[in-house]
Amino acid sequence: MEVILLEKIDNLGALGDRVKVKPGYGRNYLIPSGKATTATPENIAHFEARRAELEKNAEEALATAEARRDELVDLVVTIAARAGDEGKLFGSVGTSDISRAISEAGVQVERHEVRLPEGAFRHVGEFDVQLHLHTDVNTSIKLMIIPE
Repeated sequence: MEVILLEKIDNLGALGDRVKVKPGYGRNYLIPSGKATTATPENIAHFEARRAELEKNAEEALATAEARRDELVDLVVTIAARAGDEGKLFGSVGTSDISRAISEAGVQVERHEVRLPEGAFRHVGEFDVQLHLHTDVNTSIKLMIIPE
């Protein structure tokens, strides 16, 4: 299945690229989420007419993500959680807890923007947390988990 990308997508292509994808990926994810459209002659003409508008929207999204990154540069987030004597948490600190704590600190961050490749934190300590704010914008913050 050939599609036209309406925004930049990691490991696939940039705005306006015509790429071949598996039919299920195109039908079930890219097209319903508005990230792509099928590459028919009508859609190609419609895309070329809207190209300037889509590029402007992409630049605004990138600028917004870079501004948010600049606000997050030296941010240290502290989360208090119940823990045992050895520092093991009763439960865990996950993406929703981290995004809520960052939002309370003044910068709006969605849960899906927090990247925890090794899973949720289960111990007290200081950790680096990666944030994926945009396709081209990544940053990290310091997370301190302290016992209650």
